[in-house]
Amino acid sequence: MTVEDSQIERRWEQLHTWGPYGFLGISIVLGVVSADPHTAQAKWVTAWSLVGAAVVLQLWWHATGFRRPDRGRTPSPAGTAYYVVRWALAFVLTWLSPFFAFYAATGYMDADELLPRRWRRLGLLASAVTVAGAQTGGMPLRNVLQWLLFAVLLAANSALQVGIAHLNEQEKQRTRERTETIAALRQALDENAALHAQLLLQAREAGVADERRRLAAEIHDTIAQGLAGIIAQLQVVTNTPDPQVAEEHVGRALALARHSLGEARRSVHNLAPVALEHDGLPEALQKTVAEWGERTAIRAEFTLTGTAEQLHEEVAATLLRIVQEALSNAARHAHATRVGVTLSYLGEEVIVDIRDDGTGFDLLAVPARTFAGGFGLDGMRARAERIAGSLTVESEPGLGTALSARVPLVRHDN
Repeated sequence: MTVEDSQIERRWEQLHTWGPYGFLGISIVLGVVSADPHTAQAKWVTAWSLVGAAVVLQLWWHATGFRRPDRGRTPSPAGTAYYVVRWALAFVLTWLSPFFAFYAATGYMDADELLPRRWRRLGLLASAVTVAGAQTGGMPLRNVLQWLLFAVLLAANSALQVGIAHLNEQEKQRTRERTETIAALRQALDENAALHAQLLLQAREAGVADERRRLAAEIHDTIAQGLAGIIAQLQVVTNTPDPQVAEEHVGRALALARHSLGEARRSVHNLAPVALEHDGLPEALQKTVAEWGERTAIRAEFTLTGTAEQLHEEVAATLLRIVQEALSNAARHAHATRVGVTLSYLGEEVIVDIRDDGTGFDLLAVPARTFAGGFGLDGMRARAERIAGSLTVESEPGLGTALSARVPLVRHDN
């Protein structure tokens, strides 16, 4: 419920609570001012007694709190009794003075809340009879003209009340529908929030699983292979009596150990994209390509096209990891002499292309990934798809390899 709806509801509540007092007061003032000084004392006593009874009735109804908001607005036996007694007092008072029609008109305000549905129209008709009689000049009706006038006024009051009741029912129906719509929207928002949280959790879990696969690939392709090579060299040393051959194989084992140690450090370092802590993606890629070229003695070039933008950290980290893995694969498998990395900002997309002039391979002959098999291409493709991107690979034996990662351009959250 909006603030305006709350204010309107509060004003209606005040009208229903204090309206009968106000209308009764107006009726008393007008009745006293217009009364004939020569009116019989018995009539005055009767009138004031009825007025006192009406005041006591209103105080009782107000004090009992049957109409408090926390008790609801549905009809009750107490409400029906209150309505009937009030109508009876108003009818008799109107018989004594037509100005008490103001008090009788309170029956128009709350019949829908006090009376059951089957008695509601009868209650409105009874109030209309009282008001129409007062408008005619007061009860009893003395001639045909007054009866005709009474009939016309009764029809007019009844039609007016039926129209108002119909409009009021429509307004209540609209209020109920609006309340149901707001409740449905809130439920949908809650469900969306829960779904969003679930998707974030799934994405986080997928990221953890992806990192585990990447680390498994790193361990298998570098450290495990290095350890296997060291074991092979040491076995040769154990089985050869020639000191020169043994020394040569020990040297090879030491070189493999140093290389494996370097690969282990690099794997741990790549658990988080440290290169992006102080630099944007273009700067981080440029440094990564330059350092990789110096380490492998392979000519490596980086090119930036388009206007660079600050990317969301997940997008930037994904593209950086794809380039790192592609360079690692190029160093281990491609035997390339030249590698080029291009970062392109194209409207709502970011594209990274990695090309080498290495040996290439047959895409159709790539074996399916196994627990001990290659992880590179599948890992890069999984990274791209995790952020709604894609990875395409072009390669032929002897013609090098070209990889292209295309992801949506999601800007950094400010």
